[in-house]
Amino acid sequence: MTKMNGAEAMVRMLQLNGVKHVFGLCGDTSLPFYDAMARLDHGIDHILTRDERSAGYMADAYARVTGKVGVCEGPSGGGATYLLPGLVEANESSVAVLGITSDVSVGSRGKYPLTELDQEALYRPLTKWNTTIDRADQIPGAVRGAFRAMTTGKPGSAHLCLPYDVQKHEVDAAEVWAQPGHDRFPAMRYAPDPAEIERAAQRLVAARLPVIICGGGVVISGACAELEALAGMLNAPVCTTVSGQGSLADTHPLNTGVVGANGGIMATREIVAKADAVLFIGCRAGSTTTEHWRFPSRDIAILHLDADPMVIAANYRTDVAMVGDALLALKALNAAVSDRLPHRPSDAADGAALAGAARAAKLAAFAPLAASLDVPIKPERVVDALNRLLPDDAVVVADPGTPCPYFSAYYNASKPGRHFITNRAHGALGFSMSAGIGAAVGRPRATVVSVMGDGSFGFTCGEMETLTRRKIPLKMIVFSNAVYGWIKASQKAGYEQRYFSVDFSRTDHARVAEAFGIKAWRVEDPGQLDAAIRAALEHDGPALVDVISQELQDTAAPVSQWMG
Repeated sequence: MTKMNGAEAMVRMLQLNGVKHVFGLCGDTSLPFYDAMARLDHGIDHILTRDERSAGYMADAYARVTGKVGVCEGPSGGGATYLLPGLVEANESSVAVLGITSDVSVGSRGKYPLTELDQEALYRPLTKWNTTIDRADQIPGAVRGAFRAMTTGKPGSAHLCLPYDVQKHEVDAAEVWAQPGHDRFPAMRYAPDPAEIERAAQRLVAARLPVIICGGGVVISGACAELEALAGMLNAPVCTTVSGQGSLADTHPLNTGVVGANGGIMATREIVAKADAVLFIGCRAGSTTTEHWRFPSRDIAILHLDADPMVIAANYRTDVAMVGDALLALKALNAAVSDRLPHRPSDAADGAALAGAARAAKLAAFAPLAASLDVPIKPERVVDALNRLLPDDAVVVADPGTPCPYFSAYYNASKPGRHFITNRAHGALGFSMSAGIGAAVGRPRATVVSVMGDGSFGFTCGEMETLTRRKIPLKMIVFSNAVYGWIKASQKAGYEQRYFSVDFSRTDHARVAEAFGIKAWRVEDPGQLDAAIRAALEHDGPALVDVISQELQDTAAPVSQWMG
């Protein structure tokens, strides 16, 4: 009977599950695992990071652009705590990310060894699946359980705690096998009750103005083409959440754009308010999307499709509930709607005209700001430059501060699918640069641009060393305004401009980047912005553009709580 040790078994289980990249950071308790990675022929590229938080965010974006499970790892103690934020964000965003943390030896528990921590208790409420491996023979089953949990049903994150001594104990090689299909998500898809599909089709066809609101579930399930077909048959405006961007190409005639408190405008709000039926797809109908459950109102007919039954009817009384995968559900729904199209109301609204009018209203407000030569540079000008200069394959990764509302409202991707990423679940700063690395590794032939505020830059600038070491051609844009802008803008809007502890000293981010060996430009003149961004995009390595930009509280940011 062939034997291997626990660390070798872990590596082989990752290999059998199709893992090609692991993001992580070394530590004492991880030494057997690292040694197995060094000795074995497994085809896995380990990407050493400078912070475990970064490893988690890299794995998250990697999973989003590939549809494969993202894997990150870190050591015990502080490493286990630092890895957690990435798994929390991925879990709440329905992204399959596996975090592996090594730990003190089982025999050392309770003896006050360095870095002892109850990792299972720490991760339990914040991941979809989580376990501590106490014996080496549990490793294969634990890994299979993690991949099954991450990829089936509502996707999410999983955590494996791997003690030091367990990595050295023997494992029977016959137990080392993987279930085919669990390397990607969603796996083991399921469809809604056909009776609910029929009821939904009847309600949608009978509605004069049905409006579709898409969350991240459409892109995750790969249902963009089916969504386009449904919207086209019904001539229904399509709105998205911030996470739902890419459900429909931003340039599609029926795409109204992002709705809600972050990125929505009055014109998009009015379309939702006029609807006589709203279909939520892969969307939790949370406070940001609905502006605290005001749009749609609670007296509008609600249809809801989601892989998670707990999401449906959590915030709205729901007329039709469809529990299942968006791809399978929309295929069935499209067939049912097609059969009923002759029964559409004769006075049905022209959804394309309404969506076009909303986009025109948005452009009318945006265009003069984007063309402004005022200094400091307006954020709208940066978004406009990227809209014009980025290729169709580009992926933009935005931090949740200054960039998020602007790119949610105004960034235009000409293709559906995953071309925009931001961390909307918990909104931690420092996401964009690390996630940009993960996206670039996962989609190496695409142009990947990381946009961040200078607050976020300070969280994660150490990963520029990773960029240069690994020769990853990530393009970075920093909105340099020397302020935690979201909070300062909120203090202006809600606290009578009592600004407190939100301003900091300006950093020359271009010089910092150059110290890491990264080509960089600093731009203060709006007239020079295009040239700097174009040069960065043409550069064959990592590049950074430091934009001296308007402070967020002085901007016309599309955030409803600041606009009154």
